[in-house]
Amino acid sequence: MSQNILTERLDAGPVICAEGFLFELERRGYLTAGEFVPEVALEHPEALRSLHVDFQRAGSDIVEAFTYNGHREKMRVIGKEELLEPLNRSALRIAREVADAVPGNLMAGNISNSNIWDPADPARQSEVRGMFEEMVGWAVEEGADLIIGETFYYAGEALAALEVAKASGLPVVLTLAPMAFQEMADGAGIVETAQRLEQGGADVVGLNCFRGPATLMPWLRQIREAVSCHVGALPIPYRTTEAEPTFFNLSDVAATVPSPHGRTFPTALDPLLANRYEIRAFAEEAFGLGVNYLGVCCGAAPIHIREVAEAVGRTPAASRFSENMANHFMYGSNERLPEHVVDLGERA
Repeated sequence: MSQNILTERLDAGPVICAEGFLFELERRGYLTAGEFVPEVALEHPEALRSLHVDFQRAGSDIVEAFTYNGHREKMRVIGKEELLEPLNRSALRIAREVADAVPGNLMAGNISNSNIWDPADPARQSEVRGMFEEMVGWAVEEGADLIIGETFYYAGEALAALEVAKASGLPVVLTLAPMAFQEMADGAGIVETAQRLEQGGADVVGLNCFRGPATLMPWLRQIREAVSCHVGALPIPYRTTEAEPTFFNLSDVAATVPSPHGRTFPTALDPLLANRYEIRAFAEEAFGLGVNYLGVCCGAAPIHIREVAEAVGRTPAASRFSENMANHFMYGSNERLPEHVVDLGERA
């Protein structure tokens, strides 16, 4: 396979990558909220495989191995460091198997924010690099077609991740996740960091997670104008606003039972979801800007990926079940629908 398979595909048109396995598997009862460690790859591989297939049917071209938070430090936190390599290899093999079932699908290894990066501590930085190196190494050994580095809120950590990923010889996607203070956590500019990632050899730079369509799009526009490489856009499907730019502090004043930890994030965000049409509109706008690497991050369900796929002109397998309101008993236009029942729609 060509080393430039990703850029070749992106030069030819859109490439869709589903993310958001963390939230969806927690909702399905296979993951602990708060810890968010992907033990599902070992404990319930059939559940992970099923989710990958669902996203694949919805239009995802990339099967991303679920190793987000599957790094050495997280495994230490939960006291299961000995499971680190088995977990990574299981996730990678499941992703490879699912990708191989559909001609043209790619499998991605994944590294992400470590949450221990310290701009002032070279020892910590070296530790994080070591975590990235072992994960990228396993990804290469298990046949990954590319490496995705994602959800970086420190510029320094993103650049370190890129350096490690590039050393694999595989194509690299590197996406940033700026927090509400509108710069990287180490003070670097968001657009400037994207430019540095391009200069460092990333095949795709862009944004993922933390921000919904409304607050990711303004930064996406700036990045698209500032770089010449391909750009990625993977928002969360939540209604973030200028006043509340990320999902970490979204408020829900209508909640009759607030979450016990005092924030809607991460387990009480449900009423704040964007609808599928908002996700489609975002994908259409991003694609219109020349953004060809598209997806949805934490909070995503396969239905959101189908919207992205259809927004760029695709008809994935799941489009067999795209809505057909013409046959709805109350909203439809089918001649067999009783008029007196259809009329109830206005006052139902």
